[in-house]
Amino acid sequence: MDRQMRRLLLIAVVLLGAAAEAAVRFAAATEPATAVSGETAAAGQTGQIDLGPRLDELIAARGRQSDGARLAALFDLTWRWALQEYPELATSIGVPGENDRWSDSSLAAIARRNALAPKVVAAAESIDRSRLNAAERLNYDLFLRQARLEVEGNRFHREYLAISQMGGVQQGIPQLLSYMPTQTIAQYRDVLARLRGIPRVIEDTMALLERGRAAGITPPRVTLRDVPAQVVAQLVDDPAKSPMLTAFTKFPAAIAAPEQEALRREAYEVFRGAVAPAFRKLHDYLEATYVPQARDSIAMSAMPDGQAWYAYAVRTQTTTDLAPRQIHEIGLAEVKRIRAEMDALIQKIGFKGSFADFQLFLRTDPRFFFTSSEELLTAYRDLCKRIDPQLIKLFGKLPRLPYGVQRMPAYSEKSQTSAYYDPGSLAGGRPGYFFVNTYDLKSRPKWGMEQLALHEAVPGHHLQVALAQELEGVPEWRKYDSYTAYAEGWGLYAESLGAEVGLYQDPYSDFGRLTAEIWRALRLVVDTGLHALGWTRQQAIDYMKANSANTEHDITVEVDRYIVWPGQALAYKIGELKIKEVRAYAEKELGPKFDLRSFHDHVLANGALPLDVLDGQIRAWVAEAKGAPPADAAR
Repeated sequence: MDRQMRRLLLIAVVLLGAAAEAAVRFAAATEPATAVSGETAAAGQTGQIDLGPRLDELIAARGRQSDGARLAALFDLTWRWALQEYPELATSIGVPGENDRWSDSSLAAIARRNALAPKVVAAAESIDRSRLNAAERLNYDLFLRQARLEVEGNRFHREYLAISQMGGVQQGIPQLLSYMPTQTIAQYRDVLARLRGIPRVIEDTMALLERGRAAGITPPRVTLRDVPAQVVAQLVDDPAKSPMLTAFTKFPAAIAAPEQEALRREAYEVFRGAVAPAFRKLHDYLEATYVPQARDSIAMSAMPDGQAWYAYAVRTQTTTDLAPRQIHEIGLAEVKRIRAEMDALIQKIGFKGSFADFQLFLRTDPRFFFTSSEELLTAYRDLCKRIDPQLIKLFGKLPRLPYGVQRMPAYSEKSQTSAYYDPGSLAGGRPGYFFVNTYDLKSRPKWGMEQLALHEAVPGHHLQVALAQELEGVPEWRKYDSYTAYAEGWGLYAESLGAEVGLYQDPYSDFGRLTAEIWRALRLVVDTGLHALGWTRQQAIDYMKANSANTEHDITVEVDRYIVWPGQALAYKIGELKIKEVRAYAEKELGPKFDLRSFHDHVLANGALPLDVLDGQIRAWVAEAKGAPPADAAR
């Protein structure tokens, strides 16, 4: 999932950064529940929710209602509030009723939401955990954990980092518009309403950027080099060619031709009169003011309160208490181990030359590269179709939601990594997509394709995310919650399953698997080196070049990603190591009773989880399989 905020931080977060992430991280819901005041309403079907007084009301009901009922009410209330506050979230998961609005990302609105976070914690803490059943305790623990982390994280002004080469309005706006339903005239009116709202969204974004610039909280200047061009990509002369107006190039047959023409004309007028000028203003600000005055330093620790901020990022991304230095040492050990496997495979291949010579061979030999983007895209589609029928060997339960393989949008591909997964929505009738980067074909080797498809599509992110959306008997928020260490740990673990579905038969593809694995181990070293141990950007690039076969362009883009997204890259290896650890534990404890399909089903059975909670869940399953009485695995 090598793309900012894929992993179900959802479009709201891509668009608005940490300000929107706040709601996703602590908002929760259940099936429509009876709230404290007696209201019963499904998400997207209620009036405005004033969350503060409602939370006070819920706390005051302690002793008058059961703790289970108040917990369900808390989940329902905060989830419906989240869909109200962040209509982009509602759109992305297919909940109707909010598609004509953007979130309020003004400084005042962010301050208001931040002030509500402690009240959410207080409401959760007013519930007696001991009076809940096992399923409720798991939901409660996850909710309270995230609510407390949100309060802690609000001190760091994450909202000031509203734009980077990895995401922001220049990417989030066109992507969200592409998600919107467009089957009726009313739905097209929603799209038009959002188009008219774009100037305010951009003004709010610029206000956040300016506040961050004044406070010294910006991405490093070197990583912003392509961002003005990403904005320019939205400024087309012909509105019909705008990625924001694709819905107006082809209409459903149910809309009559005169109405199509009227809608199209109105969209083009809004684009020329409001959207394009707003993006032009953003571009001029970025180019003349923000980028030139962004900070020279690259470490998160160089920003105000940066050392504590990075420690917080490490803790939240890995869901562990590991210190940066500990993770750095784990990374060094993993690099050493994997490098030995790579050397052994090179010897088995029979290559004559040094490790550096073999790297150069993999990076430059024409046999390893396609000559057209269509060939690359077709090869990925064929590969995924070969994997699909093999999944039944590894899983007892597979998702209903389909997925497709698409080319990455041209406006973002230059600064993006090789691929990413974009979640679909059963409710919204939208499949998941495995997006492939076709920019600079000499950076997209054939030997890296198998592990990438396993990670991003199946049995990696698509399978995990789609199954989570189809969970039954859980609060609605649990279907969309995400922990990077779990999601990316699963993606990396999924790469290791390639041989079990008939892949990695070619030694170069097997070397690609090792290259991908060492890449994630290198991240442990480089991320902590950059943000905690004083490494330079060039030092990080050189270290990765010396230990992987990836191209220099790929390495540079990746290092810049680690710089602007501190801690996130640590989650992959840490999560994978935990999944492999609990698998080894289950295999040892169950012996001949161990069933791989059952193990995988149990890893995925509860959606995304912190690693310590996953550990407890698997240990409880093993104990039950051995005939021991079940323990409380929720903690």
